[in-house]
Amino acid sequence: MKAKTPNESRTVMTDLVLPSETNPLNNLFGGELLARMDRAASITARRHSRRVCVTASVNHVAFNRAIPLGSVVTVEANISRAFTSSMEVFIDVWTEDRESGNRTKANEAIYTFVAVDETERPVEVPPVRPETELEKERFAAALRRKQLSLVLAGKMKPQDAKELKAIFD
Repeated sequence: MKAKTPNESRTVMTDLVLPSETNPLNNLFGGELLARMDRAASITARRHSRRVCVTASVNHVAFNRAIPLGSVVTVEANISRAFTSSMEVFIDVWTEDRESGNRTKANEAIYTFVAVDETERPVEVPPVRPETELEKERFAAALRRKQLSLVLAGKMKPQDAKELKAIFD
């Protein structure tokens, strides 16, 4: 299977924060942001695999900055690494200043998707070929995150997590 670059499946979604999407502090509900991130990540996984993809896990979410009512929010989803049938998608969330147009990173998340066939069985996906330095960093870190997740779930013995050992040696 031919490797694909993250740019080939990148998804960018931009929208406004409306009154019905805010909490009593007039900031975007966390659940609304999670839904936006899930949609963008799903599109990225589908573009990469050209298969139906299901969310397997939300591995990390950081709500670093509140996103106020009226903000322009951009969700950027990029595949960071593909394994046999799963894909890790890294999501960056940006807000845009209404006056200057300057963008500020507000949040980030990491989701895992699995490509499935018509019977909902996992299917093989193409590998990822990172190009930029950021893509290479995220690609390398994805294997460490996967091994840590497997160790914590009891699906991998700690001594077999070679990528994690390398960090501590």
